[in-house]
Amino acid sequence: MPLSSYVTLGNSGLRVSPMTLGTMTFGEDNGWGSSPQDSKRILAAYLERGGNSVDTANIYTNGHSEVIIGEHLAANRHLRDRIVLGTKFYEVLLEPHCR
Repeated sequence: MPLSSYVTLGNSGLRVSPMTLGTMTFGEDNGWGSSPQDSKRILAAYLERGGNSVDTANIYTNGHSEVIIGEHLAANRHLRDRIVLGTKFYEVLLEPHCR
């Protein structure tokens, strides 16, 4: 199925690619994963093929995944309005004696 064969996300009316690009391995901050350059090439190839749904989180490679995506979109501003960007937030709660 082509990435541009969009499907409706639930009852929202939002049309997204049948496959979402997960970016948990964008960046090498954990000692593995794709370099920033390779990550941007992967993102560009996905978007060129019609993909429009990108998943990230603030804990993916210590936030570097979001930075890589942001840098790519800043350099290609015309792409921003056609991307559905999903992200998650995780906060590490420290014990009171650790703050």
